[in-house]
Amino acid sequence: MTVPITAIVTGYRRVDDLLKTIRILRGCEPAPAEIIVHIDAAQRDTAAAVTREFADLQVLVSEDRVGPGGGRNKMVAAASHGFVASFDDDSYPIDRDYFGRIAQAFRDFPGAWVVDSHVFHLNEAIEPDTTASEWVADFSGGGCAYRRERYLQTGGYVPLPTAYGMEEVDFGLRLHALGGRVLRSGRLRVFHNTDLSHHADPAITSASIVNLALLTYLRYPLSMWAIGAAQCANRIQWLLRHGRRRGVWSGLVSIPSAIAEHRRERDPLPRRAVRSFLALRRAPRPA
Repeated sequence: MTVPITAIVTGYRRVDDLLKTIRILRGCEPAPAEIIVHIDAAQRDTAAAVTREFADLQVLVSEDRVGPGGGRNKMVAAASHGFVASFDDDSYPIDRDYFGRIAQAFRDFPGAWVVDSHVFHLNEAIEPDTTASEWVADFSGGGCAYRRERYLQTGGYVPLPTAYGMEEVDFGLRLHALGGRVLRSGRLRVFHNTDLSHHADPAITSASIVNLALLTYLRYPLSMWAIGAAQCANRIQWLLRHGRRRGVWSGLVSIPSAIAEHRRERDPLPRRAVRSFLALRRAPRPA
């Protein structure tokens, strides 16, 4: 039994994790009617491993590194169904009827453009599911589902090789400015098979600073750049307090080149929309 949902999975180098995720998706009941996998940065060995075990899957390969957001753009464009459930190569549903629950959530909340899951990581207690849901600003690209037509209307993600602090926030901000809504459903649970220790990597530290500055440049009106600068400063203070000094300086000096690279994508949003989004981040609303 299948449900008319396309499941998409981003892949890079973690072959075993990727294959495990696909097996779990195919074992769900109901299963997604379609699974598409994107392999980043011409990792053809990874693509070959997928096609050996799952010859019927659609596998897309990018020659350049486009990051998870760039991969999702390609997979959503290729999807055959109106709802698209998104996963990382190391994230997968906790509940076997996950896809049935997604379909029900979109039926219950026709105003939702994105339905987000509660995501649990290694060494975290997995809480029971609940009927409580809320309207939120943020969501996890590795554990959510999109209305495909609304995703396309939003314009998708800005392709970044390392997108921490930018990817879902930028997407959610543009969605919010268009009048879209994100629902976090208590019925949806996803396990992310990581303890997040990789966030201490200097490259991720650097990107988290650069991306905040890039987000400010691309989406904030000039009158709100001071708020974006304060967000960057708060991020740097947090990194220093937690001993993540390596990568801070490289992040700061990389800001001008990142802005120059993406200057043509600048499309500032109305001040009212940005303020409303930031307020929703601080205080989600019951659904």
